[in-house]
Amino acid sequence: MTMETLDPRPVALLTGVGPGTGTALVRRFVAGGYRVAMLARDAGRLAALAAELPDAQAYVCDVADNAAIDATLARVRAELGAPAVLIHNAVAGGRGHFMDMDPALLERGFQVNVMALLHLARALAPDMIAAGQGAIVVTGNTSSQRGRAAFAGLAPTKAAQRILCEAMARDLGPQGVHVAYVVIDAVIDVPWTRQRFADQPDSFFMQTSAIADEVWHLVHQQRSAWSFLHELRPFGETW
Repeated sequence: MTMETLDPRPVALLTGVGPGTGTALVRRFVAGGYRVAMLARDAGRLAALAAELPDAQAYVCDVADNAAIDATLARVRAELGAPAVLIHNAVAGGRGHFMDMDPALLERGFQVNVMALLHLARALAPDMIAAGQGAIVVTGNTSSQRGRAAFAGLAPTKAAQRILCEAMARDLGPQGVHVAYVVIDAVIDVPWTRQRFADQPDSFFMQTSAIADEVWHLVHQQRSAWSFLHELRPFGETW
């Protein structure tokens, strides 16, 4: 397919298409008229979602691998066109005290949460700058703002991710590209959290569709009132 025959609808590239927030984001952007390039490691999940949503295309990719990112972006550009939106939802890391955690946990977290964002943004931002518009949104959490003892395997990478986003926002904003960081302070409503917090009411959980709606809002904010740091939490959350 040549660039001249590409569908004119905008393209959103989304990493970390899991069964929760990632899938909700795909559904929201497809419903809003985008074609979505879905990146994740789980080929089966991507194939099932692509079969359900014809405007969502599957790209199996481990974003910890820069060569895999480059190959995937080449395919996305050839098959869909240059993405106007990047949503970095992929995440790696986990609970662990600094004295006893496996250092590899932190290393992979930096690769997925920070370095993949850098690599993707450096590859996609030039087209957005040339167009005079575009959006890069990262889904984060409160680990980006505080280093609790049991989160040494995650918080340092999310804090670095947030600061990288801020540097990108200051650089790209004046060039017409909106960069935003979403702090999710909540237990997200997915099957495993429902099982773990089985005694909690529905209002305890944040709905993935609500997260997707907020990301959609950020991407389409009027540029005279752009947000950078966007915090989300359920009404009953203690903070």
